[in-house]
Amino acid sequence: MKRIGFSDRVMIGMIYMALILLSFSALYPFWNSLVVSLNVGIDTSKGGVVFWPREFTLENYKIILGDDKLLNGFVVSIARTVVGTISAIIMTSMLAYGMSKSHLMGRKFYMIFFVFTMYFGGGLIPTFLLIRALGMMNTFAVFIIPALISVWNMIIFRTFFKSLPVGLEESAQIDGCSIWGIYIRIIVPLSGPVIATLSLFTAVAHWNDWFLPSIYITDRELIPIQTILRETLNANIVTDMVGVMDTASVTNMQRSQQYTSKSLTMAMMMVVTLPIIAVYPFLQKYFVKGVMIGSLKE
Repeated sequence: MKRIGFSDRVMIGMIYMALILLSFSALYPFWNSLVVSLNVGIDTSKGGVVFWPREFTLENYKIILGDDKLLNGFVVSIARTVVGTISAIIMTSMLAYGMSKSHLMGRKFYMIFFVFTMYFGGGLIPTFLLIRALGMMNTFAVFIIPALISVWNMIIFRTFFKSLPVGLEESAQIDGCSIWGIYIRIIVPLSGPVIATLSLFTAVAHWNDWFLPSIYITDRELIPIQTILRETLNANIVTDMVGVMDTASVTNMQRSQQYTSKSLTMAMMMVVTLPIIAVYPFLQKYFVKGVMIGSLKE
């Protein structure tokens, strides 16, 4: 075994130090937000709450989780994420499966047409007019239909499908299996890594989106939690925070006098962020293979 020299040890140490500092700079904002959310708001405003809660409390979370409007926002976000992810993966994978066939007439034209939409769009105003003309304003469909097809995900799916052995489909056709049967019984079960990876990316996009509802939704019953969080982050005083809460929560806040907009905002950020983070460990095993699919040449 080759012995590591002094200069190599110094270089390795510098690399580890750089990685530690990089990890700290990435994780500390999240940790500090958690600490602030677990500390009494009035005490936090005095400063000095950095690495650990000085006056531990769960009251910030009780207020956030006890508000009906915020819980309704969670329900809307969860429903949008689940329905939007499933429908987008199904539609995109079906399109990609058709585009992966070399005998498809006009395949090159379709591909150019799809790629063109990745670089050029109609713009915000034409898109708004189109959504309004289709009658999707203040409807749940506005979360789902515009996001059914992702060209980038379609290309990744298409690359994966083209890498599958042709003999699998040919043998299934000989046995009398239809196109739908091949897709459902053979292609989909073999596509676990790419489906899991793209499903996670799609779910994160749906869960984190606050911009689309702020344009197309005015009904408070359809406002997702991320849009409510964005409204909260723009508030600088407690009364602005109160604007998105019900009367019971407002009464509790005014009675206790222990909460600030910052402590409540941090608690909401934690509640909004943790669910999507909790999904990652369950799909981690698919990442190594899944994220490399789009880099393979045809």
